Amino acid sequence: MSYLTDTREGAVHLLMGNEAIVRGALEAGIRVAAGYPGTPSSEIIESFSKVAEQQDLYAEWSTNEKVALEVSAAASFAGLRTMCVMKQNGVNVASDFLLHLASSGTRGGMVLVACDDPGALSSVNEGESRIFARLVEIPLLEPGDFQEAKDLTRWAFELSEELGNVVLLRSVTRMSHASGNVTYGPLVRATTQARFRYDGPLFDPECGPVISMIVGASKLQHEPQQEKIRKAALIFEDCPFNTYTGPEKPELLVITSSACNLYSREAINILQAGERVGILKLATTWPLPPKLMQKYLSTADRILIVEEVLPVLEEQIKILYAEMVSELGAKTFFGKNSGHLPSTGELNPDFVITAISSILDISYSPVSQSFAGQARELASISAANRGLTFCPGCPHRASFWTIHNALELDGRNGFVCGDIGCYVMGTLPSGFSTVKTLHSMGSGTGIASGFGKLKQFGMDQPVISVCGDSTFFHAAMPALANAVHQRSPLTMVILDNSGTAMTGFQPHPGSSENVLGEDAPALDIEAICRAMGARVEIEDPFDLEATRAAFHRLIELEEGAKVLILKQPCALSPERRYTKGFEMSIDEEVCLGENCGCNRLCTRIFGCPGIIWDDKKGVSRIDELICVGCGVCADICPAGAIRKGEVS
Repeated sequence: MSYLTDTREGAVHLLMGNEAIVRGALEAGIRVAAGYPGTPSSEIIESFSKVAEQQDLYAEWSTNEKVALEVSAAASFAGLRTMCVMKQNGVNVASDFLLHLASSGTRGGMVLVACDDPGALSSVNEGESRIFARLVEIPLLEPGDFQEAKDLTRWAFELSEELGNVVLLRSVTRMSHASGNVTYGPLVRATTQARFRYDGPLFDPECGPVISMIVGASKLQHEPQQEKIRKAALIFEDCPFNTYTGPEKPELLVITSSACNLYSREAINILQAGERVGILKLATTWPLPPKLMQKYLSTADRILIVEEVLPVLEEQIKILYAEMVSELGAKTFFGKNSGHLPSTGELNPDFVITAISSILDISYSPVSQSFAGQARELASISAANRGLTFCPGCPHRASFWTIHNALELDGRNGFVCGDIGCYVMGTLPSGFSTVKTLHSMGSGTGIASGFGKLKQFGMDQPVISVCGDSTFFHAAMPALANAVHQRSPLTMVILDNSGTAMTGFQPHPGSSENVLGEDAPALDIEAICRAMGARVEIEDPFDLEATRAAFHRLIELEEGAKVLILKQPCALSPERRYTKGFEMSIDEEVCLGENCGCNRLCTRIFGCPGIIWDDKKGVSRIDELICVGCGVCADICPAGAIRKGEVS
């Protein structure tokens, strides 16, 4: 039995924030969970999959976030409690359907969990999901600690059903991936049966068809939708998850939410300013409850708003204050607009300490200069100096090596349009700086499709796109369909490593099993591309010569969309992990080192972490601990000093 399904009410477990969200959903009687993998959200669906059979719930990794939201919505329409999970970028993908869903409303409790990534620790941007709550007019909840991550999630389902609409629950990296003690409530094993009622009057929220809007009928849905938001604000006035701690009349009122609540509490504790500073921790951050806000804004003349990334909460508070200024009098606000806190990156207690000590004129020095100097010195000595790079044995390194070299040989100044994923490294020296455009999932092929149509304006450069196998299903298929239909002469390279590798190797529609470990029909990427009308070739990226020849064949074809599938499992995949393709070795008699003239091709340019430079001997050396024996380095060594032998 999983610790997530411990039936003992009052039991205490150390849970990650993402696990606390799952436990809260289980206590609420969730029946369906769907999502698309993306750090920092991925553990939520994975946790559901581990208890799905025991709790009689359905979980899936969907093709993309919009589909995941649609799958979850179907369960809600049928009266079941359901959750949809994604990272902040995914909310953009889902937003098209989300706008309609907010209009049509829901039936069974439905919670959309968006895990933001302040600081872009594992993302390419710091997108703000909070703004979508206001954009599509749905309530926004933000847990302030790990216990609240569970309790607020459970409550979110009740709120959703009371309002008849989806509720957005926002987490952030430090809430999702850090851990804390969580006290369990009663565990519900839901028995709700799915039934979709559609034969009632149009727009009947209980038994009519579920539609977002028809022309001329906006008053039938938009006005009731706004009434739901006003009702949410009333409910939030007495929400037990909005809490205040501190003196009755603080010198400074901190208003905060989410993980910033933890930073603020720690900062005040370190500064020993508990008798001077109060904290209003908000769990309901949109719409803000006006009476509650007026009550606490009246307690102090100086207010500091602590939140990560954009001043979303700060601006909402100032709007409310403007409507109350005649009653509240003059206030001074501090936060991002005042420059006391940054508008980019993660916060931490040091940022909050600096802001509070500046406002209250508290003298504080975090560490002595000598301690800081010692820490920097030790870090420079002890920490491995390693830049961003592909893993040892990653097939993408071999793919980009071949693509880069083939384009150089081609001599027509061809370029690659890329996508986000592991192959972001294609923009960096570790990917030989091969990728020249980088945006959202699937955009590489869409942009390449556009470049391909510029031939009539004199553009004669070969256009290449790259995407992964999961991205192919997520968003690249429509772009390829466009390229084929528009006769755009691009070459699409699908880097098929047999899973959603970057986020933890979750299955996708090309996998032969689903998130529950059940057999599932694997969609054939090659057959799909051929059916679309593209010319398709398949190669093993570890076979450098065959891959280069195939790449040249395709980019030399001037007409139409071509697809080169480079298929080799991720080095961390279950089928390759703990196995070696070859026993790699260096013949030190043959390796000429600095005298070779290759400019240390293997260690300085190809850059696989499995090969290291031995300063003392002046030759390259295999790192046996991390080398997975892909054998590619043996093919790039001009002196033939790298040898690959059979694994015994």
